[in-house]
Amino acid sequence: MNFDQILSAVGGFGKYQKILYIWICLPQILLAFHMMVSIFTGSTPPHHCRDSSISVAGNQSHFLGTLSLNFSLSDSSCFSSDDLLESNRTERVPCSQGWVYSKETFQSTTVTEWDLVCNKAGLNSLGSSIYMFGLLVGSVLFGAMADRYGRRFILLLSIALQTGFGVAVAFAPNFSVYVILRFLVGTTVSGVIINAFVLGTEWTCTKRRMLAGIFTDYAFGLGYMLLAGIAYLIRDWRKLQLAISAPGFLLIFYIWVLPQSARWLLANDRMEEAIALLRKAALVNGRVLPPAVQVEKCQILDGGKRSYSAMDLVRTPQMRKRTIILFYIWFVNVLVYYGLSLGVSKLGTNLYLTQFVFGLIEIPARSLVLLVLPFSRRLSQSGFLAVGGLACLLMLAVPADHPNVLTGLAMVGKFGITASFAVIYVYTAEIFPTVLRQTGIGVSCMFARIGGVLAPIINMLHDHSLTTPLVIFGISPLLGAILGLALPETADRPLPDTVEDAENWDMRSPPNKDNPEMSEDTSQSANSKEQQELRRLASQA
Repeated sequence: MNFDQILSAVGGFGKYQKILYIWICLPQILLAFHMMVSIFTGSTPPHHCRDSSISVAGNQSHFLGTLSLNFSLSDSSCFSSDDLLESNRTERVPCSQGWVYSKETFQSTTVTEWDLVCNKAGLNSLGSSIYMFGLLVGSVLFGAMADRYGRRFILLLSIALQTGFGVAVAFAPNFSVYVILRFLVGTTVSGVIINAFVLGTEWTCTKRRMLAGIFTDYAFGLGYMLLAGIAYLIRDWRKLQLAISAPGFLLIFYIWVLPQSARWLLANDRMEEAIALLRKAALVNGRVLPPAVQVEKCQILDGGKRSYSAMDLVRTPQMRKRTIILFYIWFVNVLVYYGLSLGVSKLGTNLYLTQFVFGLIEIPARSLVLLVLPFSRRLSQSGFLAVGGLACLLMLAVPADHPNVLTGLAMVGKFGITASFAVIYVYTAEIFPTVLRQTGIGVSCMFARIGGVLAPIINMLHDHSLTTPLVIFGISPLLGAILGLALPETADRPLPDTVEDAENWDMRSPPNKDNPEMSEDTSQSANSKEQQELRRLASQA
């Protein structure tokens, strides 16, 4: 009897799992806050040199009209307009007395507090990239730690650190400290993302496990929309940062309600603890753990006998091919997702409304995933990537004087990439075996965060070339869509527990939609001699 069969016996998606998902979804709302808050806290309002005669605080149309005389907004923002005009527009005098910022939209931002404009404007995007680099570091660090110390402990640790560092950001005395603290917040965000998702997945039966990722994604979309409302009400960046971070202290009760992963316990030879948790789950679900269950016979073969590292992801041929493709798809998803999300201010519409709509798009995108994912993971992944890429490329054909059409296509691109992002979490967890699942997702997230690091930098190219970011955001998903067709189909298939299971995927019997666990069990019986030989070789490795 394998673990999927045991889980079905105790209730694969009963009351116990549904309660678990509620606890898992709560921190996802805070994750959306931390991921997107820089759109508001790091926004650059209209500004001009302090010694300039232009008044930003006054009539906005007068301000823009004055600029249209013969010099650009960039000139007015970074050089003294009076000196510019008196010198027959040939000599540019940098601002010597600082800047005056419009308070029409924001009371304060990190840009207005530390003057991150003109020759310091690049520091703003650099700060976003460093935050994303924190997610990269966290995905590697917390992914490996979770495989060693368990999903539950690392999830609790990540939430606690995220809250502490998030509150500290609101009191940063200078930009350097602010960037360091944001980097630390980023590392903890990855710890929460990957561990919450895997914990839910490993407690869910085969037929329902795709809900683990989708449900938590709904919570992220809710946080996305809530942030727009909170930022609309709180226009001071320090107060906004405090408002999105302090609620993390309310999650202290997680230490009593979150269970460990029984699948991880079995893989690490902690059988008595796993049986106790399975009995508790059966009790809550109104089931009884079958007395015939012998944990020693659970086919999690290598757990507790050898340790695994990231190198095992590419040590064997099939795992290597799938791992490289998954890494690229993760990279593309995050690159385009945050490229479009963080570039929302460039659409020229109301920032708060557009942010809300971008969050709202997440709901139908993930709902569509729920409808199509049971039929095929592979085709869903490639199809949504293609939609996101084509929408970005179509934006190249729309004239700049049609902002509504551009915004509409940006929404379609966001829709496709959001749906693709929802699929990749489920797909990756199903392709990697139990003994490498957390490490695999952690390293996948590392490659994803490389895309996150590059997204703000690519958006900076918009100031020099309007087409370059869209070409990158369009072509890279299309390549991912093609590569994704080489991955195996995992719909209605039991999770592989060992590297040997993953390598011999094509040798296993096709899924039985009425009882997928029986298909796997039949396949294993038919290949018992071969499996025994593989186990003998694995134990000697």
